[in-house]
Amino acid sequence: MEVQFTPDIQARLDQLANETGRPQSEFVKDAMAGYFHDLTRVRELLENRYDDLKSGRVKLIPGEDVIARLRAKSEARRSQHS
Repeated sequence: MEVQFTPDIQARLDQLANETGRPQSEFVKDAMAGYFHDLTRVRELLENRYDDLKSGRVKLIPGEDVIARLRAKSEARRSQHS
């Protein structure tokens, strides 16, 4: 497999390899392993949240309500610091 990076990413990879003495391939492998780990965690989280919504354990909050709650919290904090 061949991977082509943008010039900026390639330059950063070159610099990191030169500074550490580690091969570029190790950084790419580490990055991909981290990416797949994070992707797996996010997918599990989303699947669990979907199951929670589908079962009724969690209820959706309309966007307008979320915005109103955040604004109220922000205003309360500003009032405390004044």
